[in-house]
Amino acid sequence: MKSRSLKREVKNLFSLAGKINKNYSFDQLKNLPEPVQNYFQYSLSEGQPYISYVRLKHEGKFRQKPNQKWVPIKGEEYFTLQNPGFIWKGQVPMISAIDKYIDGKGSLIVKLFSLFKLVDYSGKEADQGELFRWLSEAVWYPTALLPSENLKWAPLDALSAKVTYSDPGISIEGIYYFNEFGQIIGFNGCRYFEEARLESWTVKCGDYRVVNNIKIPFYAEVTWNLDNGDFTYAKFKLLEIEYDVPAMF
Repeated sequence: MKSRSLKREVKNLFSLAGKINKNYSFDQLKNLPEPVQNYFQYSLSEGQPYISYVRLKHEGKFRQKPNQKWVPIKGEEYFTLQNPGFIWKGQVPMISAIDKYIDGKGSLIVKLFSLFKLVDYSGKEADQGELFRWLSEAVWYPTALLPSENLKWAPLDALSAKVTYSDPGISIEGIYYFNEFGQIIGFNGCRYFEEARLESWTVKCGDYRVVNNIKIPFYAEVTWNLDNGDFTYAKFKLLEIEYDVPAMF
């Protein structure tokens, strides 16, 4: 059963972004780095309407620290693309979390038994980190990665390119990695770790499938690249994803 507050927040999220009335064309790929061109030619079809809203459900495994055992996790997530935003609700045994980026503000709230607050994280570091999450998850809504006033691509090499995204008051950048088939297989950049310092953060993805004529990955795993070693803390598998349905499941 979903809380009334979550329902209000999701409704508010969708109200802040309208429908994008544009269609993708191969002509938009001119002057983009070669691996980025290959990615869009692989993932999108000529005339593909821009995605405006996304909702998805996932399952997977999660752990909070490197020495902990993996526990099962289930989640659902809602995105807007005209204005970047999302709300994610995740649930592991006894603990729930709400991660979000709405109207330029990010936050994370974690509760025990949905009652006792364990984490209440917000501020400029959260704003940066949550916009970073939105950008990394754009592999699930590829039209958001097309060049725009807010998003710019720069070449690196044959299988990687730098992306820069700007929202009012925030500018972030990361590197997308591609394979020879044109698939995105990874994303890396610096995100705030434990509220204090920027650390390298990597997402790997795979298991591409077709949804609404769009090719997207159905598997992702997330890793902090720390000085004392890599720490993979989440492994997600999509259960379902729908486009342009601005409502809760």
